Amino acid sequence: MVVPVSAGPYPAYRDSGVEWLGEVPEHWEVRPFRRILRESLKYGANEAAELDDPNLPRFIRITDIDDTGHLRDETFRSLPVAIAEPYLLESGDLLFARSGSVGRTFLYDDSWGTCAYAGYLIRARVDLAKVISKFISYFSASHSYMNWLRTVAIQATIENVSAERYARMPIPLPPLDEQRTIAAFLDREAERIDALVAKKRLLIERLEEYRTALITRTVTRGLPPEAARAAGLDPAPRLKPSGMEWLGDVPEHWEVRRLANVIQCLDGRRVPLNAEERSERQGDFPYWGANGVLDYLDDWLFDEPLVLLGEDGAPFFAPNKRVAFSVSGRIWVNNHAHVLRPDGIHQEFLMHLLNITEYAAFIDGSTRDKLTQGDMNGIPVLLPPTEEQAEIARYLRAEVADLDLVAYRVERAIERLQEYRTALITAAVTGKIDVRESAEGPASIVAEG
Repeated sequence: MVVPVSAGPYPAYRDSGVEWLGEVPEHWEVRPFRRILRESLKYGANEAAELDDPNLPRFIRITDIDDTGHLRDETFRSLPVAIAEPYLLESGDLLFARSGSVGRTFLYDDSWGTCAYAGYLIRARVDLAKVISKFISYFSASHSYMNWLRTVAIQATIENVSAERYARMPIPLPPLDEQRTIAAFLDREAERIDALVAKKRLLIERLEEYRTALITRTVTRGLPPEAARAAGLDPAPRLKPSGMEWLGDVPEHWEVRRLANVIQCLDGRRVPLNAEERSERQGDFPYWGANGVLDYLDDWLFDEPLVLLGEDGAPFFAPNKRVAFSVSGRIWVNNHAHVLRPDGIHQEFLMHLLNITEYAAFIDGSTRDKLTQGDMNGIPVLLPPTEEQAEIARYLRAEVADLDLVAYRVERAIERLQEYRTALITAAVTGKIDVRESAEGPASIVAEG
């Protein structure tokens, strides 16, 4: 449970004149963004991101900026010096996304090395005699900023907020020393919240790893000894080589088949729908693709127990991949998932097997990761006796449900922490709370471990 900081309101307020901002402390100003800039807002370089030379200036694009306002290492691209030079950043510069992920921002400092920025980003170089960059960066992480974006975003094929609109954005502005105090306070509190979130994300990773290990061990070796005894099965069956390195040894009494031998492929009945068609057919029946439910439609193609396996666009090489789903009832399936009718194999057992399969030998990666029907048919499948498959499926259903419930609760806790973080930032940068006495005080939040 998060306990709010012990910071009360300011002594006096006045109307800001901005509907989405409301009242601000009496001694604060509200200025258009352009009035606190040292230079006019500037669009970035319209250049292709073709180089990845670490000795050249980094080329920052919208896709390089993550949700926390940091740069992703795995998307590094660079520009030749001569092209990058007019767009080089200075410490304290802010970048605002003008399309796509509108509102995403990045505060640059020298620790990122020499960087230039792309055309779908807008550079703001603030006047340090009037404002500190960190204060504006925190403002751009507030609910108030998002409310402003909603009022100005141009709805076209994609949202777009121009430099002209950013220039008119109202900014609540305390005195410079108070900006520093607010930024220091938020640095401290955000660091604590982010540390809690990081711990919880690590817990989710561990849960996912354990989940995958549990499923892998059970569908390749059988039930754990105690569960096997309870089900009347051999707790220590003799093993034999499966013939596949990634499967290893398997129980001697299990068969090894090809996937084509234990399913009927119903891909011929898949029908893709575009976004407009889906919006016109809103209903109660899931519309499935490679990564789960995409929409709900007013009719269906299938009404039976099935296993759906990604054809393309699925995370085939993710560490704890989920590329197969066990589904029942009335559904529609697009052309990005194979539709498999189990024939002599338990539906859930097959799903688990497909989720632990090593797909490197079966994927056509010429243009994108794609599992063709022909390659899919050759996937090896372990086949215990029917009763044993059912016991394994029953055991995993209960165990995985417990793990997924814990993971769900941790995810909700992360959401609450992130909501609190945004609410705290919003309250501080809009003057709803006075943190001047709290900035150097004792720890002001506690949370469950």
